[in-house]
Amino acid sequence: METPAARPAFYPLFLSLEGMRCLVAGLGQVGRRKLEGLLACGPAFVLVLDIDEPSPGDTALQDLLRQGNVRFERRACVENDMQGMALVFATTGNDAENRRIAAICRRNGVLCNCASAPEEGNFQVPAVARKTPLAAALSTGGASPALARRWKGELVCWLAPRARMACLMGRLRPLVLALGGETGQNTELFRKLAASPLQQWLEEKEMENCRQWLLAELPTELHAHIAELLYDLP
Repeated sequence: METPAARPAFYPLFLSLEGMRCLVAGLGQVGRRKLEGLLACGPAFVLVLDIDEPSPGDTALQDLLRQGNVRFERRACVENDMQGMALVFATTGNDAENRRIAAICRRNGVLCNCASAPEEGNFQVPAVARKTPLAAALSTGGASPALARRWKGELVCWLAPRARMACLMGRLRPLVLALGGETGQNTELFRKLAASPLQQWLEEKEMENCRQWLLAELPTELHAHIAELLYDLP
């Protein structure tokens, strides 16, 4: 028996949904998770379709559907629904229906995530570990969603101390660039910061060590900002 050809690797991408329109077809457990994930990223509009009326007693779901950028319609998905959509999620409880939606998306050149038949769609949603301002996405390529969920939790723990360093760099970078220094000088400073003991000191809350290091390494024009750079890091 011939071994099926391996599918090409997925291209990892962090996508801004600002100004984009999305569609979720099916409001079961999977569809609900997809809707929650979309709304957390601020799309312009989400059309939600299901052949059943959502339970009025499900207050959490009703709150999602009442958001200003969401419209719920009790019906099946049709081809015209794809017009202007950036992402479509086929999450009904019916495999044949999900495949039908995925086929419509292929005809219309729309990105589709097909819950029951991932091979019919053209993107998967990774497990995402977040610790502001960091996000780490993990995919097992469909091999084991259970492992992806487990490792997502481990990634959150790994990100926690690094989030402080990322927050510090996020505050510092625009201040450095505003000085108008040469690109090479800025690059050297940013690399020195990244290789410094600051991350470890921030994890251990050794703020005086951080302050002294920044005083020694930052341009004198930025010394007045050191207190605010270190204030209330996550």
